Amino acid sequence: METIPEDEQRNYGIFRGCLSNALIEKISRPQVKPKRRTKSKKPPRPSPSPYTVSATSASSDGDTNTSEDTKQDADADLSNAEALAEFADYIAAETFRALPPGLKIVDHYAYAADPALQSRYALSLTGADTSRLLPSLDPSIADSLSAYGITSALQGVDEFLAPILTSFLTALSTSPPPPRSTLRSAEGCELCGRDWVPLSYHHLIPRFVHGKAVRRGWHRECDLQNVAWLCGACHRFVHRFAGHEDLARKYYTVKLLLEEERVRLWVDWVGRLRWKGR
Repeated sequence: METIPEDEQRNYGIFRGCLSNALIEKISRPQVKPKRRTKSKKPPRPSPSPYTVSATSASSDGDTNTSEDTKQDADADLSNAEALAEFADYIAAETFRALPPGLKIVDHYAYAADPALQSRYALSLTGADTSRLLPSLDPSIADSLSAYGITSALQGVDEFLAPILTSFLTALSTSPPPPRSTLRSAEGCELCGRDWVPLSYHHLIPRFVHGKAVRRGWHRECDLQNVAWLCGACHRFVHRFAGHEDLARKYYTVKLLLEEERVRLWVDWVGRLRWKGR
């Protein structure tokens, strides 16, 4: 699979998250059982022999798998976490590549400063908007979603992708929360929440990569001094958790840090610690 370019990685991560959430919701939704048919007054038809294969279900090579059997097998495959992750990667990557080039790199600041962009991608999107935004979407995407029972005659690929694209554009256009710039504004460690321990500021975009972050378009120069107020234990943990470039590219807000399970486990543990009295 072709690699997503570096300058598009941030938006791709957002898009993949939106699509993964939709897939999980779809496959975890309980299936509606068909209503029981009323008994007919006509005499019952004789039961077919177990060795009889109907013409509609038999394939040219003698297989007897029906489309319903295929759908059930596909649903079983996606119940496996690893299979679901691979499927989400494939659908997300191929769909993201079909997006207009501008949406692959735009951020909140560019979106907010461009009224034409806001008008072109006015929310909320519909199925008709999806076909307009993704005219070059590979037909195999629709086939894959249908084969796994994600889409159907009642909800085609355009209708399935419309709320995903809406969530994606909403995330791009939403202003990030302002960082706390002074110790006085901090109500405790911004990770573990302890308010009785000394705090120090953590550069959310590490100073060692400020130059690279601006040159490669990861961040604007005016955002380089954004900080979070952390206790010593959490501050040291963050720098053990990820290197400077990963912190700058993937974990440049407290919210992004807390989305990682390893960080949440640490925060839960260290938040219960208390100073030992003498």
